[in-house]
Amino acid sequence: MVQPSHFMTRCRSRWRVTFVALWAATLVVGIAGQVLVQSQGRHADLVELDSIIHPISARYLARAIDEAAAGGAEVVVVAIDTPGGLLTSTREMVASIFASPVPVIVFVSPMGARAASAGTFITAAGHVAAMAPGTNIGAASPIGGQGEEFGETLKAKIFEDTAAEIRTIAEHRGRPVEPLEATVLKAKAYTANEALKLGIIDLVADDVGALLEATDGMKVVVSSPDGERELVLATAGIDERDVRMGFFEQILSFIADPNVSFMLISLGGLGLFVEITNPGLIFPGVFGVMALVLGFVALGNLPGNWAGVALIMLAFVLLFAEANVSGFGVLGALGIVSFVFGGILLFGHFGTPDPSFPGIRVSPWVLVPSATVLAAVGGTLVLAMVNSRRQTARLPSFRLDGAEGVATTVLNPSGTVRVHGEVWSARVSGDGRIERGKGVVVRGEEGAMLTVEPAGAASEPLEAEGEEGSDTQQ
Repeated sequence: MVQPSHFMTRCRSRWRVTFVALWAATLVVGIAGQVLVQSQGRHADLVELDSIIHPISARYLARAIDEAAAGGAEVVVVAIDTPGGLLTSTREMVASIFASPVPVIVFVSPMGARAASAGTFITAAGHVAAMAPGTNIGAASPIGGQGEEFGETLKAKIFEDTAAEIRTIAEHRGRPVEPLEATVLKAKAYTANEALKLGIIDLVADDVGALLEATDGMKVVVSSPDGERELVLATAGIDERDVRMGFFEQILSFIADPNVSFMLISLGGLGLFVEITNPGLIFPGVFGVMALVLGFVALGNLPGNWAGVALIMLAFVLLFAEANVSGFGVLGALGIVSFVFGGILLFGHFGTPDPSFPGIRVSPWVLVPSATVLAAVGGTLVLAMVNSRRQTARLPSFRLDGAEGVATTVLNPSGTVRVHGEVWSARVSGDGRIERGKGVVVRGEEGAMLTVEPAGAASEPLEAEGEEGSDTQQ
């Protein structure tokens, strides 16, 4: 039995020591990092909400509040600039703020920002509500996703429920009920100074630094395991720490956009179309599946319409049918029409409207170029397939069984023959031998191998005797 060498034993020992050292170093760094986070000086965690309110926004805010509580932050400052969002996500964010053990200051900023529709609910829910100069707060006119007005009965039914939500927020935070309720029922909007005079917000500040100085000494009531308790804010001179979205949160937030989700679904369908029409390319198929999955994830975070997805997919089915059926371009044209209508209906909303969500749609500047590119790419592929099919149909079909040829090498019993101007691998039927240059007759075919018998005489003159044997048809 061969014993391991001293050198190998030493190497294995060193690898074990190295592995243990790396593991120990990782553990120490992790513990040190956790201790460092928990032992930070007095600081405020800054959160930015600068897009449509959707489920990713709700998860981001909940995570930021949890991290602030674990990291010992004095306050969480939520800088908000939004046109609105999903009412379900808005209610989740309001619930997170109400349950926060850390005071939450909602700050409509920077200058020129707005807290429209859903943003009004979130701002009013803060322990402290503030706005920067030149900002506004309130709701937009009650319209649907396609810009249509709703009937009075439907409008009253939906908006009364939403008004009850904002009344609850106002009563819980001690803010004026009537002005906030008017943002829902009458689509009222207010400037920073108007909101301050009405008591909707607590103060106006130029930036986060001025905000923290202004809130120092204010009293707020926060949640705790033992119930609500009063805190006095000590925010003057504290550090500011950004709490940003994680990598996957950033990706999900980016794709949760009507134009991005439309492009992902379109590219996914195109990738699958290319893969089906050209099997074996692999990359278009894999890319198409990934794009479709991301597109569906994006659509799940927006008030999308699956009828639009069905029409977009139908467009690629019609293009594929055009490539395989003689439709004189009719199916292809219908495919482009289906694609355009799918893009229009992708965010068309025909059910119960969400009064806090802004009307969204796929931009014509995205839809028209996409339809043009699809027509160009699809047309090119369809023409290529049609031309290939026509050329294949024009190829002559030779009957090999019984065809005569000539041996280009000695067949003993195998070799090569030339039949109909092409060189084939051949085998003599039985145990015979056919000399080079002699005539043969094909008696069978097995794949690229012909079975031949001697003929009475050579049927074709032998040319280029020195090299033709190397041109074997495989």
